[in-house]
Amino acid sequence: MTEPQAFWPEGARLAVTVSMQFEAGGQPISGAGGPITDPILPGFADLGQNSFYEYGVVEGVPRILDLLDKHDIKMTSFMIGDAVRRHPQMAAEIVERGHEAGAHGRSWQRQYQLARPQEREWIADSVDAIEQATGTRPTGYNNYWIRPGVNTLEILQDLGFHYHIDDLSADEPFLQTINGRPFATVPYSVHMNDLASFDFPGFSPADYEQQMIDEFEQLYAEGTSRRRMMVIGLHERLSGHASRVRVLDRIFTRLRQRDDVWWARKDQIAQWILDRPNTAPWVERDPAPISGLPGRSG
Repeated sequence: MTEPQAFWPEGARLAVTVSMQFEAGGQPISGAGGPITDPILPGFADLGQNSFYEYGVVEGVPRILDLLDKHDIKMTSFMIGDAVRRHPQMAAEIVERGHEAGAHGRSWQRQYQLARPQEREWIADSVDAIEQATGTRPTGYNNYWIRPGVNTLEILQDLGFHYHIDDLSADEPFLQTINGRPFATVPYSVHMNDLASFDFPGFSPADYEQQMIDEFEQLYAEGTSRRRMMVIGLHERLSGHASRVRVLDRIFTRLRQRDDVWWARKDQIAQWILDRPNTAPWVERDPAPISGLPGRSG
C-alpha cells in the first residue's frame, strides 16, 4: 500500500492516540510502587503510597480531562475494574466527556498466571464493572504491565473485544487471525509512557517535551509512504500533576499545529483497520508458547 490517502481518514499523514490509565484503588493495599521508596514492612498497609494513587483520581483525572477538552482531543482510558467500582462517578465522567473506556483487568495483579477459565472470569469482571459505571462495553484491553497470557487474545475475541494494545512490535496497527476471525493490535509504546519516562534518573519534563516532539516529527515524516501511529501513554497519578500538565499543554499546542493529523481514540484506530483488512498489515505467528509473542494459544 503506497497511496497516502489509504492510510488514515481524509488522507491524514499520521494518527496520534492518547491513553490514560485509570488505576486508583486497583493497586494492592501494600507493596505498590510509587514515590515512597522505603519498602513497607510485610503485613502493613502502605497508607502513604496509596494516597499517591488516590491523587490520580482526586486531582489528576480532572486536570487531564480539562487539558484534553482545551485541545479537543479524545483519548482512551484503560480502567481497572476495582478502581471503577471505587470511583464510578469519575469513570462515568470520562465517558460522558467523549472518551473511550477500555478494560485493564479486575485489579493490579499478574493476569498471565491464571488458568484459562479463571482468566476469562477475570476479564469479564472488569467488563461488568465498566458497563455498570459508564453504560458502555469496552472493546479494547490492556493487561497489567503489558503481559498477556498465552490464552488472552482468544479469550478477548470470545468476549467481544476488537483489539488489545499489549504488543510493542510496531508503529502501526495490524491484524491477526484469532479464533478464525480478524483481531486488531493497536501497539503500545513504552518509551513514550510517562511511567517509563519520568522513572529515568535525571530525566526531566523538558526532556520529555523534546522526546515527544522528536517522536512526532519523525513519524510525521515517515507518514508520506507508510501508515504511522504515535502513542502517548499517561497515568492519572503522574501526568495529572500541575507541572506535568503544563508540559503536556505545550506539547499538544505544538503538535496540533499540523492539520493533516488524525487524533483518534484507540477503538477508532482498531475499527479503521478492521473495516479495511485489504490495506492492513497482517501478522502470522506461531502459537504464543512457541513464538513468545502475543497471538493464538495453539
